[in-house]
Amino acid sequence: MAGHSKWAQIKRKKAVLDRQRGKVISKHIRAIQSAVRTGGSGDPGVNLPLKNALAAAKSDNVPLDNIERAIERALGGGEGGNFEEVFYEGYGPGGVAMLVEALTDNRNRTVGEVRHVFSKHGGNLSGSTAWQFETKGMVVVEDPPEGLEVTAIDLGAEDIEVEEGALTIYTAPADLYEVVEGLQARGVEPSVSQLTRVPQTTMQVPIEDARKVLNLMEALEDLDDVQNVYSTADLDAVELVG
Repeated sequence: MAGHSKWAQIKRKKAVLDRQRGKVISKHIRAIQSAVRTGGSGDPGVNLPLKNALAAAKSDNVPLDNIERAIERALGGGEGGNFEEVFYEGYGPGGVAMLVEALTDNRNRTVGEVRHVFSKHGGNLSGSTAWQFETKGMVVVEDPPEGLEVTAIDLGAEDIEVEEGALTIYTAPADLYEVVEGLQARGVEPSVSQLTRVPQTTMQVPIEDARKVLNLMEALEDLDDVQNVYSTADLDAVELVG
């Protein structure tokens, strides 16, 4: 999973600025509305996609009023809740495989915007890449207490990455909530808990191409319709800008 945590670090830094601009809230509202429609219920106890969406929203401090209104709009079938999940597959600089997850109410608009960003940043929106990624639960704990790695394994973690100031825990998709709730029961509150897609293998590319891949990923995530961007690039050699 090398390089995946690097993108997670960048996204955590970027989320601070995005939250100030209201972009994070907007993306979470779309995800919640889509989850209600997909799962057919506004009750997270019986709607796992909604449960996942709510956990991700709460980890980004989305206000409860916004969450409740999003669920009500989706249940009522009113305007603003008609988003569908779509994935775009392509290749970035250096030939790295990329997968873009979006929620859209207008497929033509979204594919046009995504294609434009790919072209502008040296990528190509074509090919089949989804098979190169595996869905996992991801839990991030900032400033983890000593011994948390052992606790996470006992709770069902499949893999763990230790990085400066944070612990990233990967789980089977169905085990995400069991691990999160187990951590919370022990007084540990994750800063991130969501489903993600992890490359089955990563590829090293020249440092300049790695930077170009990062620029492409950031430009894609700046699009309103895009929820997440994944790549097979090993980004660990790229220095983070504070």
